Amino acid sequence: MTAKTYDLRPGYTISRVIRGGWQLAGGHGPIDRTQAVDDLIAAYDAGLTTFDCADIYTGVEELIGDFRVKLADKRGVDAAAKVKVHTKMVPDLDVLPRISKAYVAGIVEQSLKRLRLERLNLVQFHWWDYAFDGYLDAFGWLNELRQEGKIQNVGGTNFDVARVRQVLDAGIPLASMQVQYSVLDNRPEHGFADLAAANGITLLCYGSVAGGFLSDRWLGVSEPEMPLENRSLVKYKLIIDDFGGWDLFQELLHTLKTVGDRHGADIATIASATMLEQPVVGAVIVGARNQAHALANAKIMDIALTEADRAAIAAVLSRRTGPDGDIYTLERDRHGRHGSIMHYNLNAGRH
Repeated sequence: MTAKTYDLRPGYTISRVIRGGWQLAGGHGPIDRTQAVDDLIAAYDAGLTTFDCADIYTGVEELIGDFRVKLADKRGVDAAAKVKVHTKMVPDLDVLPRISKAYVAGIVEQSLKRLRLERLNLVQFHWWDYAFDGYLDAFGWLNELRQEGKIQNVGGTNFDVARVRQVLDAGIPLASMQVQYSVLDNRPEHGFADLAAANGITLLCYGSVAGGFLSDRWLGVSEPEMPLENRSLVKYKLIIDDFGGWDLFQELLHTLKTVGDRHGADIATIASATMLEQPVVGAVIVGARNQAHALANAKIMDIALTEADRAAIAAVLSRRTGPDGDIYTLERDRHGRHGSIMHYNLNAGRH
């Protein structure tokens, strides 16, 4: 383990910055697949050797499969062997009442084919609604596939304390939990981080730059009016409201800017580097739309915050008012402010 790598499990090492795949799914504009593959190679060259995707990210698993093939051709098979690919399994809400072992196995086989792998490095399982209790069965089936050699590690996405205890009590080893975690959203600190530390579960954090809100672009900008240009910004604007509102958010940006100036880094880099210092956090997952973004993201791993930096940031965070609750609880309320903007059936018609 180094400042730039993290041992998720003995013998299984990831980069501390994971290249996210959501922005490659087409929802942020048309994708030039050849350029996208070259951008992934640039990310690898910059030290981002771990990549995050999902069965619901249209075309992304296939794109990463193409990247692995081209990387082996351009950099050699040893380089390609260093790549870790973390995918997610996100059954549609409509599937939850009738999920089956065949369904789970089918998604795993589909991901293997798309990624051109013989074994998935990490499958991160997500479940929309705890009113349906099949998640324990599904975790069990994933663990069986791990024992069969189809999966190297089993993890989760956005499960809360109570459900993770159930999974652990069922004897299913969880390597990781992907959670929304940032200087704005500290819900993993409401009991989950302690549970993770006690059971060897590593946190992999998305949202560390809050969809772009934690950046120089928003410093000194007046509070935007709804609706915002995309669902991601709407989602994270709600977190800013819960955090303490626009004025406190601006104070946080000013503080991050001051810290960044001392390190020759921008606000987004400092926001993500702060998360890498949190207990049981193995990596932050960041998106990139081009090679320049990938190179900027690599700088996150070079930042060494000082005690003065930490104190300045903590002074602002101590005045936060939220968000409250456990992992993803707000988003699970489909009639609430956070849950009503979610899309719950993203796989419909694909499997």
